Amino acid sequence: TSKICAVVGEVVEAGNISIIGVGQAKSEGVRKGEVIDLDAAGESIHKAVAEAEESAGVEIHNVFASVTGGHIRCFNSRGSVTITSDEREITDEQVSSVLQNAKAVNIPVDNVVVHAIRQHFFVDGHDGIQNPVGMIGARLEADVHVIYGVRTRLQNTIKCIKEVPLDVQNIAVASFASALAVLTTEHQQQGAVVIDIGAGTTDYIVYRDGTIQHSGVLAVGGDHLTNDIATGLKIPMPLAEQLKIGHGSVDYPVADESISLKRGVGLPDRDISKDQLCRIMNLRVEETLTFVKKELDKQKLHDYLGAGVFITGGCARLRGLEALATRVFGLPVHIGHSHTVNGPTSAIESPEYSTAIGLVRFALG
Repeated sequence: TSKICAVVGEVVEAGNISIIGVGQAKSEGVRKGEVIDLDAAGESIHKAVAEAEESAGVEIHNVFASVTGGHIRCFNSRGSVTITSDEREITDEQVSSVLQNAKAVNIPVDNVVVHAIRQHFFVDGHDGIQNPVGMIGARLEADVHVIYGVRTRLQNTIKCIKEVPLDVQNIAVASFASALAVLTTEHQQQGAVVIDIGAGTTDYIVYRDGTIQHSGVLAVGGDHLTNDIATGLKIPMPLAEQLKIGHGSVDYPVADESISLKRGVGLPDRDISKDQLCRIMNLRVEETLTFVKKELDKQKLHDYLGAGVFITGGCARLRGLEALATRVFGLPVHIGHSHTVNGPTSAIESPEYSTAIGLVRFALG
């Protein structure tokens, strides 16, 4: 919503990835994570990709893209097949068939499945099986996590990129991509929630016992925070954005102090209470985090998150966020650095690059 980011990765020894180039451009024509002006968004994509090409010393012809938006939904589904062969040995074809069966569920006619991510297999009711190929059984079942969205709204993002022109190899929802960047296999096994707070949306995804159990998108982000500041303090949006970045915190200051605002030619300067600024910010961010916490409680997942909470996205840089999130969730909180790739420290330690870095992991398969 606020920036277009392009990341180039190179596969190095043992299948590891090294980031070799990054490009970024101010985003135009995107609102709440979705394209609203094809030409403006296309120009922003072109700038970001050109910068990434120059940075990496490569030509870019095809990309993996992240998608988000308030229309993205999820659910868990189970499929089953009967093993009819005389030997009752489970084959690759039957595994493919049971996964197809699990994701062949009724979703609204104008929607399309973006991901059907396997969780666990069951052979004759025996659960927690990771790879059933070669096992003997009469009935094979599979649980999958299905993420889907409105077809036309996803197609607009793809169309915009294709007109740059770039080929779109595949798409991934932003939260899944971010998780691929910030969570190690150990984090996934221990249980973790990744919360990606961008300018227009907050995307979250939950792992338990190494598999995705729940995910979602809230159509609220850093721009709403800026809007709250502008409304609450009765100042223009650009000034509110400057205050948020320069002086804001989601924790209250120890002692109140005044922030002097330069109002421009012909207008008197004005003093703003830092305490008031921080209270406005605290309310919005606490509300957003509390919504995610309620979702975890509703899905009965909160007690299975041994690795804790990982926060990424541009808003992960908000002062006081770690302390506030710790209070809301009662879990360890990490501001999301990318743990699954190598490369320039500036890119890996920037939470706003997590989604794009995760897309490189996604591309590796």
